[in-house]
This record gives sequence, structure tokens and C-alpha cells, in this order.
Amino acid sequence: MLRDLSLQAIFNGILAAFVGAASSFAIILSGLVAVGATEAQAATGLMLSFITMGLAGIVAGAVGRIPIGVAWSTPGAALLGSSAVPDAGFPAVLGAFVVCAGLIIASGLIRPFGRLVENIPKHLAAALIAGVLIQLCFAPFDGLAQAPIAVGAIVLAWVVVFVVSPRWAVPVALIVFLIVLMTLVDRQPVPTDLALFARWEWIWPHFDVPTSIGLGVPLFIVTMAGQNIPGVAVMRTNNYQIKAGPWFTLTGIFSAIGAPFGGVAVNLAAITAAMMASEQSHADPARRYWASISAGIVYVIFGIFTGAIVVVVSLAPLYLIQAVAGLALIPAFVAGVATAFESPNRRMSAAVTFLFGASGMALLGISGAFWGLVAGLGIDGLQRAMTQRRNSRP
Repeated sequence: MLRDLSLQAIFNGILAAFVGAASSFAIILSGLVAVGATEAQAATGLMLSFITMGLAGIVAGAVGRIPIGVAWSTPGAALLGSSAVPDAGFPAVLGAFVVCAGLIIASGLIRPFGRLVENIPKHLAAALIAGVLIQLCFAPFDGLAQAPIAVGAIVLAWVVVFVVSPRWAVPVALIVFLIVLMTLVDRQPVPTDLALFARWEWIWPHFDVPTSIGLGVPLFIVTMAGQNIPGVAVMRTNNYQIKAGPWFTLTGIFSAIGAPFGGVAVNLAAITAAMMASEQSHADPARRYWASISAGIVYVIFGIFTGAIVVVVSLAPLYLIQAVAGLALIPAFVAGVATAFESPNRRMSAAVTFLFGASGMALLGISGAFWGLVAGLGIDGLQRAMTQRRNSRP
């Protein structure tokens, strides 16, 4: 293993970790707070999310000897950000996290179940993700009305860099965010219960049926459809012919470890995996796995110093944090809309799924994201039945 070590792979893994963290850690924090976590609880959740995905990446690289990327569920965090605090409070959210982790493990161990998940129509999964993301994508533009100069500087930096090099757009926007925070806005007081190291705060998960179904199941679906399945596709595109099941199980196990502490689900990465699995890591595909190991180590280090990250973020007004998070999600929203409405014959089911997810509604305590998927599948089924009936007529 040490003979395969290369500075090129290590550097590319470190770069991938910085891009992955800078692009979405604000989404994790804002998502946890949106469903009822205190600042300290959100810090604990972010810490566990960093550490579990880091350890999973180290294990994946060392055992599998492939540059498979592991990341937290950004679509899942976005779903949290568009959700309300459940009646049973934040402990019920942790129960939903555990349910989501269990479903991910089952999708890897129970092959028919995994196939069932993979067979969710692509356009409905994309519509669900787009519907979940749209509210957060409004944030940068809403922020312009509140602070035109401060938010405008962040948005302008993101646009300019995105045109030149999309993967650097969010990291640069984050740098501008820090500059704006120190120069142009009134900073919030630092919470007294935050420090350099995040405090490990145990909360007993509560398994509330409406929350477990209404949040746990949609979290599972957007994690699988938005990252796990694309993550497998990225590896296969780079000529790593992996079996999906064991990797789903691995990420599910690490998700279950972090869930009781507020850690969001971890899954196979797509964007950062594409960086680590490419020739940028090494000319020899068999030596690129060190990129996954080095990225995992960086994530664990970030987890150890999560308290410092949260202190910096806590200084910022909420609209500024949401602006950065919203910009990070725009490419995923665009991709979701493009896929959802690609087929003219399936646009109605996609539209209904999208609108349910975007509405933020809840029925019987179950989120609109779940009902949107149910409605979309129902419309798809009726349309197929009508088509078959017409085709069967003489």
C-alpha cells in the first residue's frame, strides 16, 4: 500500500476535501437548525458528519483500493432546510436519521430492495430533488433585497468564477463571504456555548411514526437518487467496475453511527469522486485510491475543529449564510429540473412531484416530499395503464 503512495494523489484528495467541505457545510448547519437543533447540537451534528464521512472514505480507499469518494448527503441537508420542526422536536429528526441509515444498509444487503430503489423513475427522483432545493435557491436573491452590497458581492464572485471554473465557484464565494463578514456587515455575538472543539452532545433519538415516514423515507430517497446512484455511475465512467451493494452498506453503517448525534447521512460522492478518480490523481488508476484516503483524513481533521468552523459561521447574519448555501445548490437544482422535464410525456407527473416538494406542506404530519413521490408514481402508473389500454384496442 505504501508503495502506491504518491504526492499527486494526496494533493488531489486534499483539494477534493476542501472543495466538498466549502461547498456545502453551511447547508448542513442551516438544515439542522431548521429542524430544531440548537447551535451546539448543530455543531455536534456537523462534527459527526465530518468524522463519519472521513472514516468511511479512509476505509473505502484502504480496503477497496479504489478512489471512491464519500460525502455527506447534501440533498438530504437541503431537504432538512426546507422542512419544519416536527411536533416531537429534534429527537424525532434523529429517529428519522436512523431510519434513513437503516434503509441505506438494507438497499445494499437486500438486493431486491436495492433494485426497487434503483427503479424509481429517474424523472421523479430528479423532480423530488429539484422541489426540495428550490426554496433554498431563492435565498441569494432574497438576500439581495436585505443587503444588496454584501450579498451582491458574494453572488457576483460566484457568477464570475462559475463561468470560468464551476468547481471553484463556491469556494471563492465562501472566501468573499468571509471578507464581507469582516468588513461590510454587523456581526452577530458569538454564542457562549461554542468553542474551538465542538462539544459532544448526546440526544436520545425518538422514533415518531409521522416524522420517520415523512422525513426518514424522503431523506433516504434523495440520498440514494441524488448521490449514491450517481456516485456509482461516476466510478463506472472512470472504468472502476464496482458492485454497488457493498458500498451502499458501508455508507449506511457510518450513517447509523452518526445519526444519534445529529450526523446527516453519508453516501457515495459524485463531484469529488470525479476529481479523485480522474488522471489528476495519478496516471496509474491502481494508485489513485490514496486520494480517497487523504480526503478522508482531511474530513476527520475538519471534524475535530468543527467548533472553530461554527464560531465563524455564527458571526454571520442568517441571510448571508443562506445566500452561500443557496448558490452552492443552484447547479444541482438546474440538473434536477433538466432531468425531471426532459420527457414531454412524463412532465405532468414530474410537475406534481416537484410542486409537492417545493410547497413545504405536510399532510398527516408527513412532508410534501413523500406525498409528491407517491402522487408522481400514481400519475405515472395511470398514464402507463391508459397507454397500454389504448394500444390493446383493435
